[in-house]
Amino acid sequence: MDGGVAIVTGGGTGIGAAVVRRLAARGVRSVINYAHSRDEAEALAAEVGNGSIAVRADIADDTACRALVTAAIDAFGRLDFLVNNAGRTKHVAHEDLDGLEADDFLDIYRLNTVAAFQMVRAAAPAMRAGPMSAVVNVASIAGLHGVGSSIAYAASKGALITMTQSLARVLSPAIRVNAVAPGYVGTGWFEKALGAEGKLKLDATIAKRTPMAMAPQAEDIAGPIEMLLDPAARAITGETWRVDAGFHLDTGGSRRPGREG
Repeated sequence: MDGGVAIVTGGGTGIGAAVVRRLAARGVRSVINYAHSRDEAEALAAEVGNGSIAVRADIADDTACRALVTAAIDAFGRLDFLVNNAGRTKHVAHEDLDGLEADDFLDIYRLNTVAAFQMVRAAAPAMRAGPMSAVVNVASIAGLHGVGSSIAYAASKGALITMTQSLARVLSPAIRVNAVAPGYVGTGWFEKALGAEGKLKLDATIAKRTPMAMAPQAEDIAGPIEMLLDPAARAITGETWRVDAGFHLDTGGSRRPGREG
């Protein structure tokens, strides 16, 4: 992977930032995409110190997706890896059918599903030219089990998983396309919502429910993403890897939250 170039959407914080750090350790330079987290993205680029750059783009807009790919080519002359990590949700209890409007579905799908497609479409010409091109879409166990922060979120991630298979089929053999499906991920989102102590309590609660007795953090998701990008995984495409510390094996696991945005 040394010398490769990646675009990581939503790369300034959480799972995206953890991916950028792991890729930098492998000699990969990243275009760290952000929509709102400018300070975090620029600080991360400086931290990894390998020439990675932070680029603002609202990838729900197709023109912005194409501009993001152009920025990568202009900066590095190549593009090998794409991690579609950016996402959003709306927290609505599944039984509250009146809690979601059509516009909620459209807004969530626009970023979680459509933007990922637009990024792949924009990146494909450059990635086809490379010797080791791969895409990883960050889905969720919500998309496999119909759980999570809202029905709209779960549906968007289910669509992303299906789309991963379609793209893997049509882009082979030049580009591999896979997905990861995290369960709970203890990112800074929870700390902002619950406070440091609240997040620790939530982590402890989750750990008690997983066979691996752990509450996965962003770094635990970044590792499998790196594995799927690695050319050593050249025989793997169209797959979705659950990354939930075995949570889905619990008889009650299907009732638990998925990755929260």
